[in-house]
Amino acid sequence: MNLLIQTFIILLFSSIIIHANEVKVFDFTDTELSQLEVRKVRGADNKTIYTVGTNENGNFIKAVADNAASGLGKELKIDLNKTPFINITWKIEKDLAGIKENTKKGHDFAARVFAIKKTGATALSNRAINYVFSSNNEIGFNSPSPYTKKSIDNVLATTIYNLNEWVTVKANVKEDFKKFHDLDVNELDGLAIMSDTDNSKMKTIAYYQNIYFSEN
Repeated sequence: MNLLIQTFIILLFSSIIIHANEVKVFDFTDTELSQLEVRKVRGADNKTIYTVGTNENGNFIKAVADNAASGLGKELKIDLNKTPFINITWKIEKDLAGIKENTKKGHDFAARVFAIKKTGATALSNRAINYVFSSNNEIGFNSPSPYTKKSIDNVLATTIYNLNEWVTVKANVKEDFKKFHDLDVNELDGLAIMSDTDNSKMKTIAYYQNIYFSEN
């Protein structure tokens, strides 16, 4: 990834389903996918291909990135005092084994979810926590993006243990912004997903399902 995700994804206002103490971010339907603008990363040869699927647990997005990088995003307001926990269900069918993900040449992830906080007048001033499904590092590993310290990569799952298996993870976004950016964040401004291989020139296949915020 060459720049902060805010510079290449158009974040769109859209309806967010809100239940008691839970905020669902994506519906993962054909209608929703058609309304989200897919923006390719500058310098990438191809766009990631996103398609909708369904299983016994509901809708999901399948992402195929073959020497490609593009993302899907939503601009939304999440009250992190009420629902600070992000919950993600995802699966990696084909990973990116062997790359060094904290280097510019290897800064690709089979699956990632960006939590974005606006901290200035321009997109480049924004801060992000990049929750990733790593192909090489252990859960808990974290490091600044090799392109900007304003985006932190934080490993929540890894194909070292879970390849081609659905995994559900959880993280306290409010605490993570304090830990990684020393920011007291009360409200989140956007969320985006991306599978990318523009640096490694490899191919990956990933699935995203049931992304929501909760009280605990």
